[in-house]
Amino acid sequence: MTTVIRVENLGKRYRIGLVSQEYQTLSEKITTALGAPLRAFRNLRRDGHPPSTIHNPSTMLRTSPQSDHIWALREVNFAVEEGQVLGIIGRNGAGKSTLLKILSRITEPTEGSLTIRGRVGSLLEVGTGFHPELTGRENIFLNGAILGMKRAEIERKFDEIVAFSEVEQFIETPVKRYSSGMYLRLAFAVAAHLEPEILVVDEVLAVGDAEFQKKCLGKMGDVAQQGRTVLFVSHNMSAILRLTQESIVLEKGRLVLRAPSAEAVDYYLSAGTCGKSGERIWDADEVPGEAAPFQPIALRLRDKTGNIVDTVRSTEPLSIEMEYSLAAPLTGLRIGIYLSTARGEYVLTSFDTDDQHRFEKHGSRPAGHYLSRCTIPADFLNGGRYALGVNASSYRIRRYFMDEQALSFNVDTSGAPGMQWAEPRPGVLRPRLEWQIETK
Repeated sequence: MTTVIRVENLGKRYRIGLVSQEYQTLSEKITTALGAPLRAFRNLRRDGHPPSTIHNPSTMLRTSPQSDHIWALREVNFAVEEGQVLGIIGRNGAGKSTLLKILSRITEPTEGSLTIRGRVGSLLEVGTGFHPELTGRENIFLNGAILGMKRAEIERKFDEIVAFSEVEQFIETPVKRYSSGMYLRLAFAVAAHLEPEILVVDEVLAVGDAEFQKKCLGKMGDVAQQGRTVLFVSHNMSAILRLTQESIVLEKGRLVLRAPSAEAVDYYLSAGTCGKSGERIWDADEVPGEAAPFQPIALRLRDKTGNIVDTVRSTEPLSIEMEYSLAAPLTGLRIGIYLSTARGEYVLTSFDTDDQHRFEKHGSRPAGHYLSRCTIPADFLNGGRYALGVNASSYRIRRYFMDEQALSFNVDTSGAPGMQWAEPRPGVLRPRLEWQIETK
């Protein structure tokens, strides 16, 4: 088969901690230049020797030692064959999005080489290029052009795009009046109807409601079946298993495994890419700046005695607690948990203000230190491995923080109902139901 992507010793280094460069007017530049000899003479008198370099303090960038650089990717090597669907998985900050941006030619690598054969279409940030004042119709043509589609191609696919997005009724309405779900559906519909030889997809399937997410997955499946090469990044392990045959795992910018997707997913979920100790503590450099004023501190699992554990018995309750702080007051904040199976099927979602009374009481939270805690009752979960994600948001206003794979844990079914039969039971729930047996 033909190799369409070849990556060799790829690396990307970013410089951090730069002081913003200020612009000068012409008069300021002339004044600075004329004053340079005088400043040099003053420095010579003060220090006894001339400075090696004279800089304008207003335009000088801070010199950076090696510690001011971070490698987002380092020594990455792999090849992708024509028609292959390759999954890319890893924790937040592992380098997945950086890799896709290099493959999409949005940014250049610091080292190594990259060879691509064919037209590349990218679904990296859904909605990029949409203008709020333009109608849905106008934005389809605008966004399609930005994504590399010709006008004739957009016109040919227009009805299909609108039907897929399910916003036919509002297509002549400015998108600033769309709900967030409508906006994302239309944006995804445009991007999903690209026809490149190579399609790069970065976690864009989590848009809209459950039914639309299913439609998005179906669309990506259709693309794969058409023989096009697809690189697919997702935290949804179920989607990875469904859409890809092979996956690579990134850890701290390095490729640590390439294997069949089932093996790669199992490695990701069990080999340290999710917290395994029953506790996840976030360092300051792991929290994006846009999370402020919310600051996650720790997520913990506790057994019925209060111990932090990563394995619990299905016959005993399990407590989940999220510790966090607020540097400023927040209105409408809610802390949520997302419980899923090891392979990405959702089990439940719950927020700390789901209860109406608690919602009214904690509608506004002052700055301070907080702990949100909930309990999963005994005789609820079936045996197996589960993943726990967390979310801090204000409904339909802003998401402050999200970690979809914060930690994972095991459920042991010792003593659970039906253990007298050594058969595995399908499903994620194993409730102790009340049965009655009557003789008629």
